[in-house]
Amino acid sequence: MIKNNAMFIRRELLTRLCSQLQDGGSRELIDRIPLEMKPRNNSHIRCCVHKDRAVLKYKLMACLGFSIEDETDELTPLSEYVKIAEEKQGISDVRLTVVDEACLSCSPGNYVVTNMCQSCDGRPCQVNCPKDAINFSTGRAQIDTDDCINCGLCMNYCPFHAIIFTPVPCEAVCPVDAISKDKNGIANINHDLCIFCGRCFEACPYGAVMEKSHIVNIYQALKSEEEIIALVAPALYGQFAATPEQVHAAILKLGFDKVVEVAEGAIITAQKEAQELEEEILGNPDKKMTTSCCPSYQELVIKHLPTLKDKLSTTKTPLYYTSEKLKQENHEAKMVFISPCMAKKHEVFSTQVADYTLNFEELGSMLAASEIEMHSINIAPKKDNLEARVFSYSGGVTEMVKNYLISEENLNNTKLSGFSKENIKELKALALGKGDYNFYEIMACENGCINGCNTIAKPSMAKRQILKYSTNN
Repeated sequence: MIKNNAMFIRRELLTRLCSQLQDGGSRELIDRIPLEMKPRNNSHIRCCVHKDRAVLKYKLMACLGFSIEDETDELTPLSEYVKIAEEKQGISDVRLTVVDEACLSCSPGNYVVTNMCQSCDGRPCQVNCPKDAINFSTGRAQIDTDDCINCGLCMNYCPFHAIIFTPVPCEAVCPVDAISKDKNGIANINHDLCIFCGRCFEACPYGAVMEKSHIVNIYQALKSEEEIIALVAPALYGQFAATPEQVHAAILKLGFDKVVEVAEGAIITAQKEAQELEEEILGNPDKKMTTSCCPSYQELVIKHLPTLKDKLSTTKTPLYYTSEKLKQENHEAKMVFISPCMAKKHEVFSTQVADYTLNFEELGSMLAASEIEMHSINIAPKKDNLEARVFSYSGGVTEMVKNYLISEENLNNTKLSGFSKENIKELKALALGKGDYNFYEIMACENGCINGCNTIAKPSMAKRQILKYSTNN
């Protein structure tokens, strides 16, 4: 799902990069991508075409798996970074990186008087300002930013709605205040606070927040003699206008040797959570349990709400159980998890449940570069569908857990979909022992994994398709 033009640019960069990596031609052709996307006589977004090209170069660095801080010499070409990426052993840190060249246009969040100001006699904005930061020296209200404390009273009291708050988009959406501007006006991500929800990545209108990729290493693996297994997140089946069988066939066409659904591990997760719920929670009015399959929620508990740990299910994620089973069967195979979000990428990095990750955007770019159209693949659909694909949307985990409960008599459940201010407030109350329910399904993304930060389809459409391919007709 395209939310702004920055996403178009990122996907074009990924597709062009994939075209060069799959062809195995000269690495130097990758150096020309910024020039091809921004030719000299083309219109430019920033001060000049050269600045636009620099921004594209640094975004490509992230696509190659590097942080902007990794640059030690500005003259190092992208082709050299490809070589370094190919020589790396193991997966790299998957934290976000900020393209400083692109992150210079957002002023600090503050209150601004618009031209809707009527210079009224009442002047409620001035009267109610606790710091006397508003004056009418020019006839209209003016806010002295040195004295303003951003309390917002002026905006609340203005009867003409002439005062607005101009936020910094990435800061405004972060549910844990992990991002702020440094002294140079560049966004800085505090990785000790970050829970990898990806909301800043989605919100930045300049595409300055970039996710580091494993795509170079994945292409290397696909060209090797090793067996490569794709582990597919359930949410993927709602992303393309294709049957699950067509999705699998398209992934195999890219060079993967086998496709395994993580929904198989989701069945184990649902069974174990149901058992844990019956043995530890139901029948005990003082106990409550929250689901554990969302890595972003786990990070929220670990870093910000540690008193919730005793309410976090001890059951592992669907990816963990799927990986565990495959490692027993295929000791030498490399595994690539195809993921809807960066939180799952973090899970792979921190637990080593797979060798690499590939998000939905990257998969889409690989398919586009290879000119593979899923819906055109002629393959018969199967009659049996995996019910655990419902894990991908909000409410689906609860639905599956209920299937394995002996009785729902004492179950009082709810779901928190997305880390809105209201849901964070409810989780903080739960951490203090409050709460009206004994079973909470928690998803960091509103609507669940079908709305992860790397998804490419509208959640409503994705859910309809997931439902179609998770029930047996």
